Amino acid sequence: MNYLSVEEVSKSFGTLVLFENLSFGISQGQKIALIAKNGTGKTTLLDIVSGKEAPDNGQVVYRKGVKVGFLPQEPDLEPTLTIEETILSSDNEILGIINAYEKALQNPDDAEAYQKAFDQMEAKQAWDFETTYRQILSKLKLDDLSKKVNDLSGGQKKRLALADLLLGKPDLLILDEPTNHLDLEMIEWLEEFLKSENLTLFMVTHDRYFLDRVCNHIIELEDKTLYNYKGNYSYYVEKRAERIEVEQTTTAKAKQLYKKELDWMRRQPKARTTKSKSRIESFGDIKDRASKRRNDHKVELEINMERLGSKVLETHHVSKGFEDNYLFQNFDYIFKKNERIGIIGKNGTGKSTFLNVLTGGLEPDQGKVIHGETLKIGYYTQGGIQAKEGQKVIEVIKDYGDYIPLSKGRQISASQLLEKFLFDRKKQYDFVEKLSGGEKKRLYLCTVLIQNPNFLILDEPTNDLDIVTLNVLENFLLDFPGCLIVVSHDRYFMDKIVDHLFVFGEGKITDFPGNYSDYRDLKALELEAKYEESSQSSSEPNNSSKTKQTTDPKNKLSFNEQKTYKKLEKDISTLEKKKEKLEAEFLKDLSPEEIKEKTIELQKIQTELEDKTEQWFELSMKLEA
Repeated sequence: MNYLSVEEVSKSFGTLVLFENLSFGISQGQKIALIAKNGTGKTTLLDIVSGKEAPDNGQVVYRKGVKVGFLPQEPDLEPTLTIEETILSSDNEILGIINAYEKALQNPDDAEAYQKAFDQMEAKQAWDFETTYRQILSKLKLDDLSKKVNDLSGGQKKRLALADLLLGKPDLLILDEPTNHLDLEMIEWLEEFLKSENLTLFMVTHDRYFLDRVCNHIIELEDKTLYNYKGNYSYYVEKRAERIEVEQTTTAKAKQLYKKELDWMRRQPKARTTKSKSRIESFGDIKDRASKRRNDHKVELEINMERLGSKVLETHHVSKGFEDNYLFQNFDYIFKKNERIGIIGKNGTGKSTFLNVLTGGLEPDQGKVIHGETLKIGYYTQGGIQAKEGQKVIEVIKDYGDYIPLSKGRQISASQLLEKFLFDRKKQYDFVEKLSGGEKKRLYLCTVLIQNPNFLILDEPTNDLDIVTLNVLENFLLDFPGCLIVVSHDRYFMDKIVDHLFVFGEGKITDFPGNYSDYRDLKALELEAKYEESSQSSSEPNNSSKTKQTTDPKNKLSFNEQKTYKKLEKDISTLEKKKEKLEAEFLKDLSPEEIKEKTIELQKIQTELEDKTEQWFELSMKLEA
């Protein structure tokens, strides 16, 4: 069933043409991600599809009765309402029924009102929805329902808008960077929710693991043209590489033909035959194909980094907290040359506070931080670039000098530097306030790096960056010769960049020797070991207390959790059988295409099996709690 059709849509801002004559459709059950470079119109296209903005040309046709829900990057919420009032003010009928039932519970003397509310809950099957309602608010850490929107942080507002959207149960969800302002635990929960629910999605996100596990269709917007890939992110990466290779081969052939035709054109007499006229007319098309160029420039900067001495940075018994609540205590660490550290932890556990203590922005409550004599810190904060009003892009860089020193005594002009950071000559004279969120992030990164730091601290550098720029940034950081600390909720980025982790939580910092996927695997193994230990102890005979443990635990799961637990056991068994059957297929004589197809299928089954097993472990832990 087709939910909407985008027909020949175009959009420009002044002389800047974002896209022209774009057409595509969204059908029920599709989970589509839009991928494009920053500044090419991703958010604008989402605004047009959601109905928030009108196209210059073309139209968006919605199926009659389709309910569309839109999560923008900056939610528009009524500041005077509380969290609960915001959610209950939506047009969801079941939420109103739940609200009436909860009010009836507070007034036990009115039996008639209670019975009416109870009957409505039964008629609309609102019990399951109430469980979902509570789960969503809990997972997104929206526990104080009486708190007003005006008192919420930017991240809390984004999470409230997301909760409100999910509870509204629209037919089509349109999401603009839904994982921004979510910690890793929230991202993984949202990932599982969107993957398992029967939803239709159209979204923009830079989180590549999220893309890989949730989406079944990728649309790429490049050079004002749409390319469709019917698969997840891994499939897109593979097929995009194949497409580019074909394009480059085609362009190379066209160049050879162009030279041949150009030579022929120069040798032709003025009097043309009908045959030669036809050949002349096709010459223009050949010329266009031959001159086609890919704009795949990379951020390249050979920084003039000052050499780090033997002493880099040390913390001795460092503690920091607020109102007698310590975020971390007695942290001792000696940073070494070329270390690459990732920082993870739930929101509010002190990650940004720790970075401010390291850089001297905050004094520790106890202990001391010692900087080496040669240490030069480059600190990329979540606050972003602070440009002056009316300042142009090139003026931001010229504040550091018309020429920037590079390694080996060389230098580069401000304009040339910006070109290396993917700002062409025209874009350099745009006002900073006119840039997209991702372009501002890229400009800010440029200002941090040109100061030639030898100790780089990046606090959420991946927010709002497009996937193309992320890949470029990763390659740059892999070659960065100094120390590196990264705080990021982008699991793919962390896995690629860091060697070990500082894990924040429960008032302490734990040093974990591995990347994020290693950490997640360890936690899964710990859960499995605890479950096996619990199972062995509960199966011992002739022990009344142990026997009671085997009969009571189910009571620790809600009715819906018990159903989920049983379903997961069946699903895991089915997936394991599918996996065994598919692995047996590889023993047959297969063509290269069949091997590729079955490998992709096996990878999907393995990912689903791992996710469902992790859910099963979490519920199992409740049984032993």
